[in-house]
Amino acid sequence: MKTSISLNQENLSLIPSDVITPSYDRDKVTTSIVHIGVGNFHRSHEAFYTNELMERYGILDCGICGVGLLDYDRRIYNILKDQDGLYTLITKELDGSLTARVIGSIVEYIFAPENPIAVIEKMANPAIKIISLTITEGGYNLNEATGEFDFSNPVIVEDMKNPMSPKTVFGYLSQALKLRMQRGIPGCTIQSCDNIQGNGDVAKKALTEYIEKTEPELLPWIEENVSFPNSMVDRITPVTVAADIERLKTEFQVEDQWPVVCEPFKQWVIEDQFITGRPEWEKVGAQFVENVIPFENMKLRLLNAGHTVLGMLGALHGYKTIDEAAHDKDFQFFLKAFMNEEVTPTLGNLGNIDLNKYKKSLIDRFQNIYIKDLISRICLESSAKIPIFLLPTIKAQLQGKANITRATFIIAAWCKYNDGVDENGKSYAIEDALSNELIRAAALSHENPIRFLQIRSIFGDLIDNKTFVDAFLSSLKMIREKKIKECVAEINSRLS
Repeated sequence: MKTSISLNQENLSLIPSDVITPSYDRDKVTTSIVHIGVGNFHRSHEAFYTNELMERYGILDCGICGVGLLDYDRRIYNILKDQDGLYTLITKELDGSLTARVIGSIVEYIFAPENPIAVIEKMANPAIKIISLTITEGGYNLNEATGEFDFSNPVIVEDMKNPMSPKTVFGYLSQALKLRMQRGIPGCTIQSCDNIQGNGDVAKKALTEYIEKTEPELLPWIEENVSFPNSMVDRITPVTVAADIERLKTEFQVEDQWPVVCEPFKQWVIEDQFITGRPEWEKVGAQFVENVIPFENMKLRLLNAGHTVLGMLGALHGYKTIDEAAHDKDFQFFLKAFMNEEVTPTLGNLGNIDLNKYKKSLIDRFQNIYIKDLISRICLESSAKIPIFLLPTIKAQLQGKANITRATFIIAAWCKYNDGVDENGKSYAIEDALSNELIRAAALSHENPIRFLQIRSIFGDLIDNKTFVDAFLSSLKMIREKKIKECVAEINSRLS
């Protein structure tokens, strides 16, 4: 039996040749990016693009300093510290083969709870041109109902009382930007890499509302010296499981405590608004544009909504992974018709994008049997996802008096999903910030079906649209009376 090699800088030369390792000198890498939220997605996406730039072009002035803000981040901090910032990216190809490469672009890491001042000083360092974020939808601390910054959040209250010992991204950013202003240091770009619509705009709104209340004298300087480009990010990156770690060890003899698994597809479209310069990520496949909205809508309404479609249908049927649902012929037919007939008419002019090719690629990606993306992951926090991924399609189709049957059926399926049990009688947890409200509304909908649509923070004035309400009630009645596969087959037959 071959001996596995522990991943760290000293052992890089011992890693087997079928694993791609950094050929550049990591000692010569200089840091110009601070990234908050070093999870799997950041490591499969921004850190990957940056590593490629270093590897293929020898551009070494774009090293990343990772920052962990939460106590939860202690584990990844300890692992990256043990491994000198190195980790393995395992790409699961469509034919089942694996490509393993060691990523070396994260050259520093700070665990904020242990040393908040070090994080503030690092962000304020003149060498830092970009502070990027992967903090999830909830990390922007905007009220679900009003869209305004939530100053009642206990950690925000704490940050306002103790500004030099912050716990949130807003506390850290405000103090770092304040130091830059006071020291006469140029501004920087705050780059959201989160999968939310208008992510740069959201980051700017949240930060400026916080600063308006805490450091108002900073606002004019930020307006002049800080940019917030919007971007569209895309790469399916499932949770790393023990089998992935073991397979890396047995097939490649690499012992990595937390590798990252991803699909081969990747996409990054960014508005080119970087106030103090940026890495040339376009050399390695990123696309810089004036306006990201068309690309964003395409991705959110097709990929993300497609995931939601398969997630809700699959969860009710009892499937565990997205590839299972995507290979189900009834579900696959439903999804293709949803994309072609209900989403595509809402997308407008996409320039030279081959939309049919893109939609076909989505089906291939969903069907990748080697990714094993969990349906439970896709369905969690649906109250934050569905208003972004699905409702814009419904609203646009209503405006054009066009078909909303399948999109509305998924809303009804979501209502039933919140009963917390699949058709085989197996229960599952509803993991959602609004879980109590969702579960209660779903329960009450058995007696009063419209009750689910009365969650105004999600559906807004859609409850006042008779066409939508009638379609929802019809779908929910069908779902309550029949198996999900029967319902889908009936819709497929009726509308084909």
